[in-house]
Amino acid sequence: MEASQILNTLIIDVGIIGTLLLVGVVLRAYLRPLQWLLLPAPVIAGMLGFLLGPNMAGILPLSPMIGSYTTMLIAAVFASMAIAQDFTFSKISSEVRAFTGYGITMPAGQVLVGMLLALLVLDPLFDSPNFMGLILFAAWSGGFGTSAAMGDVFASQGQAEVTSVAFSAATVGMLSGIIGGVILSRYGHSRGYAKALKSSTTALPRSMRRGILERDERSAYATHTMSGSSMETLGLHLSLIGAIVGVGGVVQNLSAERLNNFALPLFATAFLVGLIARFILRRTNAMTVVDRGTTKAISGTASDILIVCGIASIEPRFVSAHLPALIAIFVLGIVFCLVLGVFVAPRYLGDSWFEKQIFTWGWATGSVATGIALLRIVDPDLESGTVDEFGYAYIPLIPIEGAAVAVAPLIILAGLPWLVAIIWGLLAFVGVWLMVSAQKPGAA
Repeated sequence: MEASQILNTLIIDVGIIGTLLLVGVVLRAYLRPLQWLLLPAPVIAGMLGFLLGPNMAGILPLSPMIGSYTTMLIAAVFASMAIAQDFTFSKISSEVRAFTGYGITMPAGQVLVGMLLALLVLDPLFDSPNFMGLILFAAWSGGFGTSAAMGDVFASQGQAEVTSVAFSAATVGMLSGIIGGVILSRYGHSRGYAKALKSSTTALPRSMRRGILERDERSAYATHTMSGSSMETLGLHLSLIGAIVGVGGVVQNLSAERLNNFALPLFATAFLVGLIARFILRRTNAMTVVDRGTTKAISGTASDILIVCGIASIEPRFVSAHLPALIAIFVLGIVFCLVLGVFVAPRYLGDSWFEKQIFTWGWATGSVATGIALLRIVDPDLESGTVDEFGYAYIPLIPIEGAAVAVAPLIILAGLPWLVAIIWGLLAFVGVWLMVSAQKPGAA
């Protein structure tokens, strides 16, 4: 393809993606069913892109490159994460140990039960490939970003169908999480579990339902750190993220040469380079010009576009080939999350156990944003402190989830699927141990 053709293709794709996102915002703001479902605008846009795109109706002239954009976008997300997140285990205290254990048990347990289902049931019955064992974690606890990242790992080894399967599962997971979360929140209220919910008429704020902040709720999301006479603050941060992704690409190519084309995924190398860049910036006192709000905004924007590209690029033939296995995975996922939420959470998560489990339900089936939205149903003013505790409890999950994304696929590709089940089974056991050990003497 000539340079002019590539540029024209990119312009058309960008125009369609932007239009779909705007349509998604408008539909979320005015259609009550979408407000009830709390569907993010990028998910709405992605569904429209899928239904109207070349893989279905063929109305929108999206190019075949639409799916490949996710590789660059997820690398930008991980690079931003490395720069913006303060990775320190010193923030973990005994007060959040049980929540930490619960948070570890959820994703590690999803890997464990998913792999056991794939190896013991799906393979014998449907001749399903071993990668199906990772779909539950990738699509539910991981979400769209993890689905894209894990899809990249398998695609580099000739299994391109993983991305379509994972994005389909992530879409179903988000819908299941929202609908199931609303039902659970109402059930918890009727039983008196949600302490902050004072009346049955308590509803989400109008801004959360419509997705548009009211005037008195709006605040600056970032801070200028650069003078315009030198460079715009946003431009500086985009340059930083771009440089990290670029160096990550060099590292990826070097790993391919050293490992006989078994290259590390771009998101993983970008994340590692980002950590090194953060260390250098801190040592040289250059972090003073790096604004966390701007970095998170770049990451969020990349995630939004990634969701649109991922859903729009789903190929139905890949999904239909694994449909029976996917249905089994969905059933298992809902049962697993229900067991933790209904039987484990009340025994180990303390006074605000219901708020913590409803938040974790949303996170473990869709995204952190879904978890916060569901939490606002039962804790409108966020009085339980669940979000703050999750910020600390999530720190140990970073290496666990990162390994599940980058390492587990490599183990499966190496022909050792049972090793994945064993490793993440042990991690799930650690999570359970943390919950149990955090209990005070005499606690139920």
